[in-house]
Amino acid sequence: MLTRRPNQSGLDTSALAKRIRVHALKMTNAGGSSHVGAVLSMADILGVLYGAILRVDPEAPNWPDRDRFILSKGHAGAGVYAALAERGFFPPEQLRTHCQDGSDFSGHVSHKGVPGVELSTGSLGHGLSVGTGMAYGAKLDGRAFRVFVLVSDGECDEGSTWEAVLFAAHHRLDNVVAIVDYNKIQSLASVSETLELEPFGAKWVSFGWSVVEVNGHDHDALKQALTLVPAEAGRPTVVIAHTTKGKGVSFMENAVLWHYRTAKGEEFERAMAELEEAP
Repeated sequence: MLTRRPNQSGLDTSALAKRIRVHALKMTNAGGSSHVGAVLSMADILGVLYGAILRVDPEAPNWPDRDRFILSKGHAGAGVYAALAERGFFPPEQLRTHCQDGSDFSGHVSHKGVPGVELSTGSLGHGLSVGTGMAYGAKLDGRAFRVFVLVSDGECDEGSTWEAVLFAAHHRLDNVVAIVDYNKIQSLASVSETLELEPFGAKWVSFGWSVVEVNGHDHDALKQALTLVPAEAGRPTVVIAHTTKGKGVSFMENAVLWHYRTAKGEEFERAMAELEEAP
């Protein structure tokens, strides 16, 4: 039984997503790390989750009935660190040490020393497996928390992902929600060139999941989809969020280059100017 539900009303999720993008660009620049395109594509999803959906409490990060959030695409960890800082789990000033010697804020998201992070990730295809295990445990213990797992489209090449999909449906885990950041670009090429996923939604349906497809940058659509989970009682839910890699910076959008490239010098200044000028 939930003993508290922190009030998140009044948070501007669009403004939160913008701050996540700005933080991530600065963090990857300062630490010389990469994956900024992957953060920008999911920033709106994070803004909605941390601004309107997740039952979490920055003053009690280990509250037993908190919702669990796992970023399975752990290479985009800068976005989660930024979201947690903005939600008050730790001071935003600490983000400046990202990916630098001695910092708790590693390039791939880590739970060590970082309140609010549930699981260290980065080995793709593992997040949904752990998330379904958490959801199964919650059912066994009679707890009311939900488990949200954000996966990349590229991770859906992994057999372990589909094992978790089977497991969740078999055990009727309607307390687990997979969110696919479907930006259609993997590390070195497009998803369709690497390993075609379509018909993507139909695959999830055939595995026993409820499927909701949305524009992953439309905050109203995301809020509606994530508020109404489970979409069907007794079935896990997947929200397929159609997104744009590098969203918010014109020269990064839909560009494979920005999976690994670090914005420096003039590129950094141009990107910052675009993000800061965005509504």
